[in-house]
Amino acid sequence: MSQRPLTVLFMPESAYGPTNQCVGIGDVLRQRGHRVVFAAEASWRGRLAPLGFEEDLVDLAPPAEPVEGEELDAGAFWKEFIRDTAPEFRKPTVQQLETFMAPTWGALIDGAKYCEPQLREIIARVRPDVIVEDNVVAFPALVTADAPFVRIVSCNPLEVPGADLPPAYSGLPIADRSEWDAFRAEYDRTHRELWSSFDAWVQEQGAPALPDLEFVHTSEHANLYVFPEEADYTDVRPLGPTWHRMDSSVRGTDAHYELPDALADRPAGSAVIYLSLGSLGSSDVDLMKRLVDVLGRTPHRYIVSKGPQADLYDLADNMVGAEFLPQTTIIPQVDAVITHGGNNTTTESLHFGKPMILLPLFWDQYDNAQRMDELGFGVRLATYAFTDAEMDAALAHVLSPSVRAAAAARGEAIRARDGLVRGADVIEQVGRAYADRV
Repeated sequence: MSQRPLTVLFMPESAYGPTNQCVGIGDVLRQRGHRVVFAAEASWRGRLAPLGFEEDLVDLAPPAEPVEGEELDAGAFWKEFIRDTAPEFRKPTVQQLETFMAPTWGALIDGAKYCEPQLREIIARVRPDVIVEDNVVAFPALVTADAPFVRIVSCNPLEVPGADLPPAYSGLPIADRSEWDAFRAEYDRTHRELWSSFDAWVQEQGAPALPDLEFVHTSEHANLYVFPEEADYTDVRPLGPTWHRMDSSVRGTDAHYELPDALADRPAGSAVIYLSLGSLGSSDVDLMKRLVDVLGRTPHRYIVSKGPQADLYDLADNMVGAEFLPQTTIIPQVDAVITHGGNNTTTESLHFGKPMILLPLFWDQYDNAQRMDELGFGVRLATYAFTDAEMDAALAHVLSPSVRAAAAARGEAIRARDGLVRGADVIEQVGRAYADRV
């Protein structure tokens, strides 16, 4: 078998979650001597190269006119979209299908179509041995290239459907099927035309047809997904031999975080809690202000990831925070996590053995929140309707000795399986097979 260094091309979604997920695996591959190239969205320019990666970036829309002295925000494409769409998050998931989900798919599809010529040029320049996509829509250039294609699912694995599973993006319980059919019917009604048009375009580019009502291809070579065995759905929806579970994927590139004295020297009975609604969820300033108000009246101490609208609200006296924080070095130091239920934060909290309070906003966050709640790994609250008393009760539950001990034991088992290395191994094996062939 050839031992020459491989060239691995990553194409992550623009948001922080998928990009950070690819950064973690890419760093393992880079340390093994491989060349790692990111075809990320253009707002990541200058942020990946310092980590040892090559940047060969794409635009998902016509570039905005540059403003002198203004630096482009990483992930700006989606942060602006989510900020403008935030009122939709107050609706039940079935109502979000028409007014939020379908327009979001439409925006993703527009981006895929716009960058298709750029991706073909990048692939011709880079000449990858293996192409890795962590996205929810198809990019035909990635599956028609003369190199194997690996798909990463860094959303909740309900994205891989099954008849005996709740529909993805619904947040519906696995033990109660009463609303499944209605949700699926509404999804079909609101998405069928969009999917049909996109599928036709994908095939026009020379790529295979998409699975029914799915917007991305499954790889014939290897598919990775990030979700711990303890929370997985494979008991009711087994996966085929091309599917490989990464129980967790915690990047080792975050800076060290020193717990401030105000938090380290906290009063007896006071816990330290990490609050993050992600770079997208924290764009809802009114929601962040409500959380600051409610949590500011509890006896605990908080580390707050304030997000891209950080300048628009202040923290309470029992809080410290910043616009961006090194999440993977903070979570090990806290007692619990309050999260939007994004797959990265959810699986990182499980990895480090921390119980969660989950406040879902959109996409698979509802599925993660429901799964954590029904398994007893966390508490799901109504993001915009929770009462002070409900938050107090949730805090008391996740901070109880028995819940924290169970979470810690679970985390130890998950860490022992080293999902990050597992993911890198699979990608390397696929790339090696191709390198031997050529």
